[in-house]
Amino acid sequence: QVYASLGSSCERGGKRRLSDIPSLPALFTMTSARSKGGCCGGCFAGVGGKFAPDVAPSIGGGIQAANGGVAVSNEKVGTMQEAMKLQRPAEGSFLPSPPQRTRTDSPGWASPAPYGSVAMGMDIDCDFDLVMEEIDQAAGSLGCQMDLDAPGRATAKTLMAQRSTYEAEQILGSPGTLPRPMSADEREAVIRSILPTATFQMLSKIPPQLLTQASDDAQALRRKMAHGATIVFVSAGLPGKRFTFERAAALGLKVVILEHPDSWSSSLVKEGIVAKFLPVDMSQGSEAVFAQAMALISELGKDGLTGTADGIATFVELSVPLVSRLAERLGLPGHRPAAVDDARNKHSTRARLKAAGLPTPRNVLLKSVADLEIGSREVGFPAVLKPASGAASLGVKKVVNEQDMLETYNEIIEELSSLVVTSGALVKGTPNSGGVDASKIMDMSVLMEQYLDGCEVDIDVVMSGGEYQYAAVADNGPTMEPYFNETWAVCPSLLPKDDQRQLKELGIACVKALGFTSGVFHVECKMTSTGPQLIEVNARMGGGQVFECNLRAWGVDLVEETLFAALGIPSAPPVPKQPLSAVAYCYVNAPVSGRVDDLSQLEGIMKRDGVVWAKPLVKPGTQVTGPEKGMPSWLCDLFVTRPTAREALDFLKSLEAENPVPVVV
Repeated sequence: QVYASLGSSCERGGKRRLSDIPSLPALFTMTSARSKGGCCGGCFAGVGGKFAPDVAPSIGGGIQAANGGVAVSNEKVGTMQEAMKLQRPAEGSFLPSPPQRTRTDSPGWASPAPYGSVAMGMDIDCDFDLVMEEIDQAAGSLGCQMDLDAPGRATAKTLMAQRSTYEAEQILGSPGTLPRPMSADEREAVIRSILPTATFQMLSKIPPQLLTQASDDAQALRRKMAHGATIVFVSAGLPGKRFTFERAAALGLKVVILEHPDSWSSSLVKEGIVAKFLPVDMSQGSEAVFAQAMALISELGKDGLTGTADGIATFVELSVPLVSRLAERLGLPGHRPAAVDDARNKHSTRARLKAAGLPTPRNVLLKSVADLEIGSREVGFPAVLKPASGAASLGVKKVVNEQDMLETYNEIIEELSSLVVTSGALVKGTPNSGGVDASKIMDMSVLMEQYLDGCEVDIDVVMSGGEYQYAAVADNGPTMEPYFNETWAVCPSLLPKDDQRQLKELGIACVKALGFTSGVFHVECKMTSTGPQLIEVNARMGGGQVFECNLRAWGVDLVEETLFAALGIPSAPPVPKQPLSAVAYCYVNAPVSGRVDDLSQLEGIMKRDGVVWAKPLVKPGTQVTGPEKGMPSWLCDLFVTRPTAREALDFLKSLEAENPVPVVV
């Protein structure tokens, strides 16, 4: 018997079985018919020459290629040249038309990119009118509102704005009403009832060693395996994430977007960047969203425009639990839902780390005011309070004594308790608002944990086959307390090499301890006075400047690696021995409360050498908040590059000191 789960290794009876994803399809000899679910009916087709999605088997027992191409033989190929000639069966007629982007080389280093300079940083067209248009597009859009990568940090008070039921569940009570994770037996039953994807048909012909090399040729082969695949993006997020769709189109992927009808991303169909935009009512509860998404995915491949789904991906935090469950139910590569749930619940994360023998800060789960005394005694001060299942640093605040803890705890609970769900939306309750008490769908627990001193870092990790293939450390500047607002970041790290090594090892160990084996992860850690400690693991590519940071510094495209993982293609990005360049970036915090009237100084900064972008995050006339009145507003986004990390950080700080977005008091 073969027992496996796509995109991750499986365990049964405590023993791991079959974690080598590239060779997985070759081991299947199933002859069952396509499942009634349909969407992944092509998942395991063609193994042993018996099935093919949407096409008839060829006379020779192989798989008939799409568009009259050469048939895919059932026999394995032996060389890289032979592997590059494989053609995808039944990929559909849509051909993406990615926009042409130019890239620029960084001084002092040779590019390791396998196709010219494309793996270098992008020439950014920072047209202020377009940036203002993006700000307008995001306003009032449920699809954009769901993207927690928007500049600024969520607090309990921001939830007084109308939120959909799906948002409420995923922000405050994830996974909400999504289906529970499947058992090992249930996963095996799903796999036995479906057929292999077109991608896995091709992967089954190739020796694993050709796909797992960290070389330019192997990266080109991995791109070849992805080309023509149909991939579903769940949630488009903010307009600033347009580049994820452009990268997918550049790889030749046929992208299908599942998103709320009001999303800006619907226009990408007319532009030829994506194949389909399928509207999903994201104002529903999570269970209904899941059911609608399953139904829509099931229809893919029937009209000939795309193939059946080869993979499912998202770059939006709130949709990670949904995507994991869709992939599991459909037998597609993806994270285990249980691992995703543990990563998103702060208390569960700490428990998993402790069980694995990894360093864990003192912590107590506060379920009522009565638990505050226990927290005070077992955790001590200073400490940090945060909703156990919150996202995007929702409600995170430092407390320094018992009175501060009591006031902060009551503030969080009061705000959350006042919310109600009415007409499919989460709103601030009033005596006449009616609706359902939102606490019925939320986890109202608050995690109190030891305050971690020291410097914070981001570690961007690429996992494949149960081991890390890439892990880059970027330093973060001191956050603005007590709300932990971010300041600056620089890559490569300026920390001592041994500190970087310890942080990287901890980040990778935490990803493994949570049960992840493949994919892209954004891990946040601190090097404290007592050693490295985890802050959190995000089971997706980091937002903001993370993509451009890794691309410019190390030539690694995290969008590409995310898509490989979603398709079940191994990851092994070629990484240079030296950084291609150094980068530094920041969100500039409002120094005082007041009004923004003029952005001309920011436009001047954009024209300077070494400035990749200088993007406004507010429009003229906007009222902003300074630290004297609460969590500071972010005014602009600066991103610079220099030959060394120290030079890049010094240059960034000099620009910030110029007060690029003046605030009128």
